[in-house]
Amino acid sequence: MDVDGVLRAEMLSYDSCLISDALERLGLPPGVAGLARVATGKRVFGASVTVKLEAFRGDVPKRHLGTRAIDVAGVGDVIVVEHRQRDDCAGWGGLLSTAAQRKQISGVVVDGLARDIDESEALGFPIFARGVTPVTARNRVVETGTNGVVTIGSVRVEPGDYVLADGSGVAFIPRARLDDVVAAARAMLAFENGIRTALDQD
Repeated sequence: MDVDGVLRAEMLSYDSCLISDALERLGLPPGVAGLARVATGKRVFGASVTVKLEAFRGDVPKRHLGTRAIDVAGVGDVIVVEHRQRDDCAGWGGLLSTAAQRKQISGVVVDGLARDIDESEALGFPIFARGVTPVTARNRVVETGTNGVVTIGSVRVEPGDYVLADGSGVAFIPRARLDDVVAAARAMLAFENGIRTALDQD
């Protein structure tokens, strides 16, 4: 299912809890716990552009981590970073947020730490991460893959899979199952709204 403006607006009206429930109903992995919104109050939805970071072992990187993903990402995409090998440094920072915001990328999800949060907040660029730190990635981690399969929490994420992230967490939707997840979310929301209506009448 292609995401046009109408479907994007519909998805942004759903929260990650509803999408997590819809995924579970379909037998798919639910939302990922522990990824908090650390910059802006925005909900984001878009196709994943993936980045894999690993511990630095002395090889000098040819490019700054994350820049290749920004180059290939389109308007509305979400950059998704696997940053699991070190928990003492950031896997995303302010210059990256500036470049991504200028390309109209929707936001970034980092399975690890991020930094320059005040700068990203001022830019209005959403960041979801496991925590924050002032410590640089330099000589600590390097990018080892762009637009390959990554693991976020325990969820396998492929390039082009959809991600919805908000104040409750992050949920990933396999690209081929988007239509099924949308249908399940619509049905579940209708049921929940029926309960809300009944409660209002009490």
